[in-house]
Amino acid sequence: MSEIAQNDNFNDKTNIKVVGVGGAGGNAVNRMIAEGLQNVEFVAINTDAKDLLRSDADVKISLSDANSRGLGAGADPEKGAKAAQDHQSDIEEVLKGADMVFVTAGEGGGTGTGASPLVARAARQQGALTIAVVTRPFTFEGPRRSASAESGIENLRKEVDALIVIPNDRLLDLSDRTVSVMDAFKTADTALLAGVQGITDLITMNSYIHVDFSDVTAILKDAGTALFGIGAARGEDRATQAAEIAISSPLLEESIEGAHGALINVAGPTDLSMQEASAAAQLVQDAIHPEAQIIWGLALDDAYGDEVRVTVIAAGFDPTPKKEETPAPTVDSTAAPAVAAPVQEPQQPVTGPSVQAESDETSEHDVVLPDSGDDGTSDPGYLDIPDFLR
Repeated sequence: MSEIAQNDNFNDKTNIKVVGVGGAGGNAVNRMIAEGLQNVEFVAINTDAKDLLRSDADVKISLSDANSRGLGAGADPEKGAKAAQDHQSDIEEVLKGADMVFVTAGEGGGTGTGASPLVARAARQQGALTIAVVTRPFTFEGPRRSASAESGIENLRKEVDALIVIPNDRLLDLSDRTVSVMDAFKTADTALLAGVQGITDLITMNSYIHVDFSDVTAILKDAGTALFGIGAARGEDRATQAAEIAISSPLLEESIEGAHGALINVAGPTDLSMQEASAAAQLVQDAIHPEAQIIWGLALDDAYGDEVRVTVIAAGFDPTPKKEETPAPTVDSTAAPAVAAPVQEPQQPVTGPSVQAESDETSEHDVVLPDSGDDGTSDPGYLDIPDFLR
């Protein structure tokens, strides 16, 4: 007679870590914490000691040394990469045990641009599904910062399974013409939050048809470029309207037409009909590659009211996606990636604390381990979609 063995040590909870690198990455992590993103551990990594003191992350890693004295990387990606290389053991320690690691940063500065590839490499070498969600700088930040960002994005692309790039200029186009500089950068933080939450919610939400970690891995492992869209609608044809909004999101830099893989999550009240849900999924399926692998989930909760929300994560655009047996097996984990020449930032048209993404960097020299806490439960109340995504 067969027996069912019960393992009290079994834990089906996916270990997800969100790592904010540099000033913009740290700001994004603070925003995620403030908005109540749950079931993840937050890590802040920076060379700017003052900026790191403002972090609310569970774990903080200072990349400062005797030379930098905690004053940041000075918009120099080489300094950011060197700092991460010198603290590689600290980075590897905090990433141990992670199933999925998000690396979030603002490209174009020093720490975010230079250190992010090394953080991603460390996560991937430990077997974690590694996803980067980064922003491309505003045009008003100058051509040199834009050039540095492009170089940083290409370096990061080599070290992750999937890369989502959010163009800040698109956010500016969607904002009021009188938007302040501070609010513009806050909008960028919100976009980074949406990119991370769009994926974590697929795994952590209580769903009628559940999307689990293996499903996400099937679509995003070695996927290269990835795109995400979120849509919400009420009234007649609410599900298909939400799906249409998701696949035509203004944050998408390109069409999802060529995607060879997609994660689709439909969420709504318990009176959502199967016909509505399937119509939404079919609309997305018709928009991508005809032979694409599609995994979809369905979450039903009356807390959504009469609203239906559709989240789409599309991937598999690259003509020759990376297929490695083990992440970066021949790469020396202590070697810094090639970075652009040091970029001296031109005088910005704005000054003061409002330009928070310029502050690329930390405090304590040691790794500060987090206090243990209870896992939160998913609540549709904190899943509100930012106005710019509606």
